[in-house]
Amino acid sequence: MIILRQFFTPSECTVSENEELLAPIHQFLQCTTPDAWVEEAIKPENLKILLLDHLMCELKAGQSAMFLIRKYAVTPESAQTLLDWFGPYEDFAYRKKGDLASLKGKSNISKSIMAKSDSPYSQDLIDKMVLLIKEELHHFYQVLEIMDARGIPYENIRAGRYAKGLLKQVRSYEPQALVDKLIIGAYIEARSCERFAKLAPHLDDDMNKFYVSLLRSEARHYQDYLTLAQQISPDDITERVALIGKAEAELIRSPDTDFKFHSGVPVL
Repeated sequence: MIILRQFFTPSECTVSENEELLAPIHQFLQCTTPDAWVEEAIKPENLKILLLDHLMCELKAGQSAMFLIRKYAVTPESAQTLLDWFGPYEDFAYRKKGDLASLKGKSNISKSIMAKSDSPYSQDLIDKMVLLIKEELHHFYQVLEIMDARGIPYENIRAGRYAKGLLKQVRSYEPQALVDKLIIGAYIEARSCERFAKLAPHLDDDMNKFYVSLLRSEARHYQDYLTLAQQISPDDITERVALIGKAEAELIRSPDTDFKFHSGVPVL
């Protein structure tokens, strides 16, 4: 069985508690981030690509959660509300409409999200994913603030191989497809948390504090995804977690010519 542990809220965390928070994540992941990736990531000339990719990772994490509850759990009216919620962010990211000021305060949803009556999935799926979306969109805004303060303009960048590589593991029938997507979500959040912790000591004070604050929420997101996966699965998920974890570790350990936040070993 997958063992989940209680995490601390940001206001309760100290350095030692952060180490305790990371312990189950290190146990969950089948490999650590290679030193070669960290060495590449902390080069000053790579700050731009790191922040641009981090920005899009926050948006895509929110979109992935949104697509899950739109497909599996909510009424058509609520599905449209979710799309509208993402409108300003997608306009900015894909159509270059809007700016930092126009995105301010947009991370909170304005309407309630209702479960469809015939959904076999619990309200817990909606509650956890809506909270996750709020946090990811807020993080998107925070990264954009950092970019603005450092004079890094937004530009479109190509997605890396990581998420696509993981999605190849998704089975084609339900509810196993949903279970696999949730397990993949757990790995993405856990890897993000591990990399924030790896990078933070090498960054300036502002970036250090920001990444330490993010690893706390990513740790909770990983836990939420695993909890939901086991709740929905008719079987114990341990074997699927191990199988998907093996694929995730291979993506992290193998050579990668495209440096990104979740990329593999850099090939120079």
